[in-house]
Amino acid sequence: MGRFKMIDRNSPKGASDDPSTKFDDPPVSGHYDVLVIGGGIVGAGVARDAAMRGLKVALVEKSDFASGTSGRSSRLLHGGLRYLAQGRVGLVREASAEKRVLQRIAPHLANPLAFVFPTYQQSAPSRWKLWLGVKIYDLLCSGKNLGRSKMLNREGLLRCLPGIGPDGLTGGVRYFDGFTNDARLVIDTLRSARRHGAVVENYVEFCKATQVDDHWRCHLRDLQTGNDRQVTTQSVVNATGPWSDQLVHSGTSLRLTKGIHLVVDRDLLNVQDAVVMVDGERIMFVIPWGDRAILGTTDTDYDGPLSSPRCDESDVSQVLEAVNNAFPGANIRTENVLGTWTGLRPLVADKNGAPSDISRRHEIVQGTKGWWDITGGKLTTYRLMAEELVDQMVLGKTTPTRTHQEELLHADAAKFSGTLPPTVSQPAVAHFCNNEWAVHLVDIMFQRTSWRYYVADHQEVAVQVADWMASCLGWSDERKEQEIDDYQKAAFLTNVESCLNAENAKVVV
Repeated sequence: MGRFKMIDRNSPKGASDDPSTKFDDPPVSGHYDVLVIGGGIVGAGVARDAAMRGLKVALVEKSDFASGTSGRSSRLLHGGLRYLAQGRVGLVREASAEKRVLQRIAPHLANPLAFVFPTYQQSAPSRWKLWLGVKIYDLLCSGKNLGRSKMLNREGLLRCLPGIGPDGLTGGVRYFDGFTNDARLVIDTLRSARRHGAVVENYVEFCKATQVDDHWRCHLRDLQTGNDRQVTTQSVVNATGPWSDQLVHSGTSLRLTKGIHLVVDRDLLNVQDAVVMVDGERIMFVIPWGDRAILGTTDTDYDGPLSSPRCDESDVSQVLEAVNNAFPGANIRTENVLGTWTGLRPLVADKNGAPSDISRRHEIVQGTKGWWDITGGKLTTYRLMAEELVDQMVLGKTTPTRTHQEELLHADAAKFSGTLPPTVSQPAVAHFCNNEWAVHLVDIMFQRTSWRYYVADHQEVAVQVADWMASCLGWSDERKEQEIDDYQKAAFLTNVESCLNAENAKVVV
């Protein structure tokens, strides 16, 4: 295992949560106790946990933080009501407890959200069976769910969802889970890790690692400068999600599934609560998001390019058909879709059964001494996954985790972070550049703010943001124009038109 040097990193020199204070991050170099590969939610959680226990930690991400799976989810903190029907009580209990932990440590990113689940004649589940499941669900939260569930008769459900299809409707249930901002949860977890001494960098690629005696010599490449670096570390954590079984030393085996989401104007669906829809064997949602609504998600096997998963015409049709069946008067068409995102779920391999039936349980493996793979799991359980990995890594050599007790950010440091996008402003953009590792225009428009999906005039906003970034980061006019062009290409790929016309999308790219 090697020896870990214990350092007091509770108040590292220079670390700040003040949005007005620029944090000058050092590059990843030298020797570390832990090198984390992957800047998604799991990697961020591991870096935070290890740093809070006094380990010297570095994290590298070859793209932007949360630019993959961790920024393309349904944005839900949930125990997984449907997993009860599959008998996965332990998984539901874990996730139910964790959503409460996240509400405590990140209250700005864990809003209670009511879900309404309609029931129909001749369709499973029945209202009484669903009510029993919801009560068990509440009990698995130790009786402390994010809100009180209740059973609804037909009239009560129609009052909750005035646009729902009435034919055969018997009523339903209303229960609670949580709503978050997945990319913001990653960024704020990394900010907490940095405050405790971790060094983190985006746009730095892990190339290879060689085991030398009791440590690893790792070759990195700075993708902004093209320069190569070598660092050494006692332990390497492979937290690269869909890429995790591609690394040479990896001992994992994955089954990837694809989930797509559509964003529409909320005026098209008059819903105050989230809505659960049964589409064959799959559960789909309508999720209110301020002025918008998120529709999804699909769950289909995927074997395409990892860096550019795309939704296609069949994905869009599947989601819109489910929504229009549930809300017959909505008549949502492809031209109403404001944007799409597509994520890959790195599920622990199980070649049998439908994708939606595969367990979301995580797996931690040390195949080679000092090399750790962490795969599977759910957004909701990322903190627990990190705790379990670091526990195994240090084997009692450090103090127990405190990640379930300490808030990610102090209240004043969360000024530009929340489940809804911040107001478009120059101070916000300066904060993202100075304190949150924003390097490119797409970093802000997608991961830091979701302005691409939320503001009606996102193209005009992108031009304004590029001006502010140019001033903050010293861009030349040529660099600014290139950033705008790159954003327009990325934004096009999230238009529904690109999903319906793949050949055209290929030309643009």
